Amino acid sequence: MGPQRGALLERGQAQGPIRIDTRDAGVRRRGRRRAVTLLLLTAVLPGAGHLAAGSRRVGRVALRVWAGVVAGALLLGMLALADRHAALSLLSHTWALALLQLLLLALAALWAGLLVDAWRLGRPHTLPLRDRRGLVGLLVGLLLVPALVAWLGMAAGTARAALGTIFTEGAPAGTVDGRYNILLLGGDSGAGREGLRPDSIQLASIDATTGRAVLFGFARETENIHFEPGSVMARLMPEGWACGDECLLNALYTWGRDHASQFPRGTRNPGLVATTEAVEALSGLDVQYYVLADLQGFSSLVDAVGGLDITVQRRTPIGGGSTPVIGYVEPGARHLDGYRALWYARSREGSTNYERMARQRCVVTALVRQLDPSTVLTNFGDIVAATRGVVRTDIPTSALSDLAEVALKTKQEKITSVNFVPPLIKPWDYDPRLVRRTVAEAIEASRGAPAASEPDQTAAEKTTEKATATAGTRKATAGTAGTRKATASPAPSTPAVMERPGSDPDANTTDLASVCAAG
Repeated sequence: MGPQRGALLERGQAQGPIRIDTRDAGVRRRGRRRAVTLLLLTAVLPGAGHLAAGSRRVGRVALRVWAGVVAGALLLGMLALADRHAALSLLSHTWALALLQLLLLALAALWAGLLVDAWRLGRPHTLPLRDRRGLVGLLVGLLLVPALVAWLGMAAGTARAALGTIFTEGAPAGTVDGRYNILLLGGDSGAGREGLRPDSIQLASIDATTGRAVLFGFARETENIHFEPGSVMARLMPEGWACGDECLLNALYTWGRDHASQFPRGTRNPGLVATTEAVEALSGLDVQYYVLADLQGFSSLVDAVGGLDITVQRRTPIGGGSTPVIGYVEPGARHLDGYRALWYARSREGSTNYERMARQRCVVTALVRQLDPSTVLTNFGDIVAATRGVVRTDIPTSALSDLAEVALKTKQEKITSVNFVPPLIKPWDYDPRLVRRTVAEAIEASRGAPAASEPDQTAAEKTTEKATATAGTRKATAGTAGTRKATASPAPSTPAVMERPGSDPDANTTDLASVCAAG
């Protein structure tokens, strides 16, 4: 009787050599190779492994589905290359994102099922324990591919939900003289605060064709605001918002909320209407949209993107005012988490309001710079979840494709900044015509801006130049696209130049560029 398979041959009486039957080892190698091949084929080309294993019906169906998926992806890619606006417009519809979510989740489930079935077809029970364990490890690793597809499907669902909760419905406002003018407000509704007053008031004016943007910052304590004739606020305040330090720009938000009954019926947010019309009167620009960010939830958004990289020039307290100082944001290149970034943006202790404006601008700039595609893709769910509690806007979903395309261009350009603070103007005593001239000239200069690789001018340099070269010496720029004429509303008479009692004595010489830098 011959030897059993895999067993040692009996030693012959004549001391013959010991022989090993290697047929089992060859079978094991072929079985292991077959099982691994089926899994890899299924991972690369779903259905191919089943065809190779003899499961032709399942293999053909899977290959047809996969061919449809590849064809759809190629068509979407070709559409994005040929007409990026059309592709963005398609993905800004909730129904399109819902369909994409359904397809991705179905594909992930099908792919995972095919991988598990390919593992079964590999007959792991016929393999040694060590090979079976290795095959299971390979299966788990390959299942990460459909898991990624499922994650993309969930991200599409998250984006669909965000469209309905963050943005509004309705027709897009369109451009004004080829520009988008978007009011950016940063408010704080934290504990111990009376309502929400915008601490950061900025107006972004963006060229819809080139993406070049100018960011205008207005001090929260700006006074003597006279509204455009025919506006809601001109009817409510024919003499303007001019009652000294009780009538500040950021207080208009609270005033509008407290006097909502005086606004036209159907006004959703009277405080925003009042603030928007004030910025329109100051700048001479028509504002199409607003974005209001609540700083109380800002820390969650910063944590969602992994923190912010900021170069801190001055030691900034964490705490102050009604709360004790418990630490500091020290000078130097810092990576700030949400908690420290929030305090860095809002801290008042030992600094002027103009320094706070500069810090807030740095935080916003750092956030924009770090929102690159890889960061957004990696942290998409957390970013959307944080944004829901932080951001409010009146941008309709129908405008998202246009604005997204402009935003892609803006990220390639340097953003010019102009802050209406000392030394350019004193917010309590200024010439409104100078403000409008500066806005018009900054927009005109941005049209002929240098290449994006050249460094942009800092706010401090810009305001200093304007203060020395333009104050009271130049005529208003007539016919500048995107601005109203400086004489559109009567210029209020202003008292003699004087220091605001109790103001910081160095406020008119604060170098905003020395406070911080993004990145």
